[in-house]
Amino acid sequence: MENKSQSERRHSAGALLAVACGAPFLVALDLFVVNVAFDDIAKDFGGAQLTAVSWTLSAYAIVYAALLIPLGAASDRLGNRRGFIGGVVVFTAASALAACAPTLGVLIAARVLQAVGAAALTPASRALLVTSVPPERRAGAVRIWAATSGMAAALGPVVGGILVEISWRAAFLINVPIGIAFVIAAVRVFGRDSGVQKQQRLGAAVSVGMLTGAVLLAASSALGVLYLVQGDEWGWGSARAIAVLVAAVILGVAFVFIDRRSDDPLIPTRLFSRPEFSFGTAAMLLFSIAFAAGLLDGILLLQKGWGYSVIRSGLAVAPGPLMVPVAAVLVSRMARTVSPWLLAAAGAGLWAIGMVLIGISTDASDPNYAAGFLPGWLLGGFGVGLVIPALIATATSGLDAAIAGRGSAVITMSRQLGTTIGTSALVAMLGAGVTTGTWWVCAAFAAGATILALGPLVRRTSGQARAVAASNIG
Repeated sequence: MENKSQSERRHSAGALLAVACGAPFLVALDLFVVNVAFDDIAKDFGGAQLTAVSWTLSAYAIVYAALLIPLGAASDRLGNRRGFIGGVVVFTAASALAACAPTLGVLIAARVLQAVGAAALTPASRALLVTSVPPERRAGAVRIWAATSGMAAALGPVVGGILVEISWRAAFLINVPIGIAFVIAAVRVFGRDSGVQKQQRLGAAVSVGMLTGAVLLAASSALGVLYLVQGDEWGWGSARAIAVLVAAVILGVAFVFIDRRSDDPLIPTRLFSRPEFSFGTAAMLLFSIAFAAGLLDGILLLQKGWGYSVIRSGLAVAPGPLMVPVAAVLVSRMARTVSPWLLAAAGAGLWAIGMVLIGISTDASDPNYAAGFLPGWLLGGFGVGLVIPALIATATSGLDAAIAGRGSAVITMSRQLGTTIGTSALVAMLGAGVTTGTWWVCAAFAAGATILALGPLVRRTSGQARAVAASNIG
């Protein structure tokens, strides 16, 4: 009987892990699938401009980033099981809408709904792991959860290439049966929300201030992206472009003003009282800009420049992301002896070097994959696996329990905003006729992330030097 009970517990823990990690993996996979579907989506909607199609990525990233914190708070208060299941249901329904979207506008609207579901299920899935998995397996479960985005990056281009060969709509349609299976499994493996959570559910609701902040942040981000994407077509100094930019700035300032005075702010200011968090968040933002622009630039080079098919370009891109889990394992082993900030700086630096190598070695009119594209891409992929786990773990370590969850959400939000800016900036550059310089811009942002990642080490070293000097004087 005892052995049977232990077996059941192991099976239950495995099922919990599969469901809690599987749904976020599906969300991340979907993001990379859309990257390789750009060309086919544009052709299916009457040759839509790249700037218009880019909103299938940008709208998703903006809404996802803005809602992560408020929907994470809602799941804490309404119950993480409900938050997870509700998020999967919304994501699945939105995927069905995207699969049968008759126009590009409907597809973008469906992507926005997908982002709402993703923003609900992502924080709830991590919370469910912490509260449901046995303590002795909890740390390993959270590490597996964190690694899912890297695996999605590795598999996304390949899976996307295979599905898009059938139809880009199949890339969304496949989410429907998988999403339904996750809902059924979640109902079975996750226990009902506790009585304590029920009392919290009745006594507290998501604050108006937090939702107001989310709306202002999303609107400011959307208008900023609109300026980047449409600026060349409108004219960067035209009245319409300037009006959009000014509105973005005003809404951004309003967000900061209102959020700082809210009793329940979206981004608590005390998070940034720790230099590690400030440097980590800024480094994540800059690196995400470099990564998103470089990933899309690589796919467009292969498809538009070299004429690769969708599936061939997916396979060509895959070796880089496959380096991510390899490097992530290295981070976990070296973190005890090497500063995570040094690992993060090295990772961002490797991405910068990889972008420079690709910029030097490739020509859109002369395909040179093995000797030109691949070496820099592998180097950059290894860098991604170093920088992202190191930044996430180090920036949020030391935060007290009351704001630790929100700190993680802010880091994730900076990553999503960086993805939005990187994608939009690349589209704007390509629209303006800039081609060869794009790799150098990616490298410059990654170099900026390298400098920021070294910030805490420099600050600590200078502080120690001042302390030694003061003791010598004394």
